[in-house]
Amino acid sequence: MFLNQQERDGLESSESTINSKAFGVCFHVACAHKCSETGFFIPHGKFDTNRGLLLSSLASNVSGRGAGGFYNSSVGQGSDRVYAVGMCIQGTEPKICSNCIHLASNELMETCPNQTEGLLWFEKETLCMIRYSNRFFFGTLEMEPSYKVYNTAAFQVNLTEFDNTWEALMLRVITQATSSSNPMYCGAGIQKIGTSRNIYAFVLCSKDISPWNCAKCLRQNVYDYRSCCSGKQGGLTMRLSCFMEWDLYPFFGVFQNQTSPTTHKKNSKKISTGTIVGIIVVLTFMSSLLLSLGLALCRRRKTYQEFATERRSMTTYGTEPQYDDADDITTSGSLQFDFKAIEAATCNFHESNKLGHGGFGEVYKGTFPNGTEVAVKRLSNSSGQGEQEFQNEVLLVAKLQHRNLVKLLGFSVEREEKILIYEFVPNKSLDYFLFDHRKRSQLDWRKRYNIIGGITRGILYLHQDSRLTIIHRDLKASNILLDADMNPKISDFGVARNFRVDQTEANTGRVVGTFGYMSPEYVANGQFSMKSDVYSFGVLTLEIIVGKKNSSFHQMDNSVGNLVTYVWRLWNNESLLELMDPAMGENYDKDEVTRCIHIGLLCVQENPADRPTMSTVFQMLTNTSITLPVPQPPGFFFRVRSDLNPLADSLESGPSKSTMSFTCSIDDASITNVNPR
Repeated sequence: MFLNQQERDGLESSESTINSKAFGVCFHVACAHKCSETGFFIPHGKFDTNRGLLLSSLASNVSGRGAGGFYNSSVGQGSDRVYAVGMCIQGTEPKICSNCIHLASNELMETCPNQTEGLLWFEKETLCMIRYSNRFFFGTLEMEPSYKVYNTAAFQVNLTEFDNTWEALMLRVITQATSSSNPMYCGAGIQKIGTSRNIYAFVLCSKDISPWNCAKCLRQNVYDYRSCCSGKQGGLTMRLSCFMEWDLYPFFGVFQNQTSPTTHKKNSKKISTGTIVGIIVVLTFMSSLLLSLGLALCRRRKTYQEFATERRSMTTYGTEPQYDDADDITTSGSLQFDFKAIEAATCNFHESNKLGHGGFGEVYKGTFPNGTEVAVKRLSNSSGQGEQEFQNEVLLVAKLQHRNLVKLLGFSVEREEKILIYEFVPNKSLDYFLFDHRKRSQLDWRKRYNIIGGITRGILYLHQDSRLTIIHRDLKASNILLDADMNPKISDFGVARNFRVDQTEANTGRVVGTFGYMSPEYVANGQFSMKSDVYSFGVLTLEIIVGKKNSSFHQMDNSVGNLVTYVWRLWNNESLLELMDPAMGENYDKDEVTRCIHIGLLCVQENPADRPTMSTVFQMLTNTSITLPVPQPPGFFFRVRSDLNPLADSLESGPSKSTMSFTCSIDDASITNVNPR
């Protein structure tokens, strides 16, 4: 134990820093736990079963990794999937480690009976940690909440001397824990204080985070010491990603082979020349090591600072993204991946793992050693627009969590390489099925109706229900990914915009997106809002029903021009059955189809004020008792078309043209430069 029983009686938590609801402490053994306050599962359900299976196997898997074992894994699929990690201190005997993990697993399942997340730092002969969650967290640095506890008795020495000695010791053990030669992410040390006492210190990080993040987490513990625990003779700080403890007595059994740097034999009258030489060699080596580490950290920090500076100094027009100086990829909350790990996961970006490509670059499938499958989006060196979109995506998507949005797991920035890591979605994108005459028969009406509903919920979350107000600006079939159950996930937030709480629209001179999905007021005047996303959703809904690309019509019939015009004409002629994709067969609900066509036409009306909000669209889809208004003519309505160039003389009704620069694409090509009109 880190405190004997008499000292434990004086144990006190730091009220100024503890979140008592987030962390709890138990004293029959030394431990601290965290349970989710917002996520809960149904007892005895599939998630509960998966959690039990995974936690019950941790003891053998962690201890089976040898002394100081570490193990992470997951069980289940979809919303029932459970991720878990377990570890012990370096040097712990497998039997002791197994016992600690076993007791910790039982303790955590009892403490967090139906919460979807839980963490426990547990002391029983040694220190061990286990954690589980319904979300992927492997490798993620998580600093909060934190728990701090200390002995109320202050050490009776000069406070300045104690603090200086304490901080020197902590610097030494943090350097030890984050050294490239120490894969176990732990450090232990002893420092003499006064004439007869030692301070013992121990630090440990979760072994799946980077050394940089380990140092960041531990340094925060040191900063906290100054506010809560200065001069206290014993205490500990626990976070989700790291652990720190100090005392005047040995603990955890990690100090047997260490001595205080200032310890010497009482009867020694002089130090031999050999000893002096040895000390000089050691000090020189340590100085070189610390200098190398410092330079490495400085170089890495410089890379991040240059990257953030490049983002902030980029030329933007109108109201392009503006972020706070402190808001860069290093503070986004996303996980930073090591580039070599990404190379290994993708077999060095082998062609057989390539999933697709766009203006941003190429996308590869990757598989990490624990079996986790990911989609790796690699910025192309030849992509002129990719860097800004890369930064935008890291900053925005890291803050978004919804089942109908693709999940960003992390990123990598190393020299010229800029990479985004996403959850792997096995069924590719909607256009892969919808616009292929051989595959679209797999999308019956029930699947298509579910996809329309899922896209609606995803956009509604972006516009209204997330903590940010996001305008996507590039909603299209190729940016809708499909999971194993054909549920939709909106992807590609490279050109998305974050609105202020009171902001309803914005203007830009840099129009970005995909022609055919962009609203007329956005194309002509650079004006975008939630209603411009609604227009894109309307086009996408009509494509899902008809089974054809919006751009395919001008290739077949100059008088039709586009899908919107085609649907509008058949709507007025009451020939709705001609709209249906024959690949769906006869098994569909005519009223549902008609209602979705009606909603699609309401969304593509020329006047943005006439278009419904996504919350209204959701109500229209889910409540058939709501009477729908009569749609007005859509934007980009073609009566006569003599020019097949979609950017020339294509607007008969709609806003007047203006001169601006375009960054757009035709249907399935992503960001491409187009000359200004």
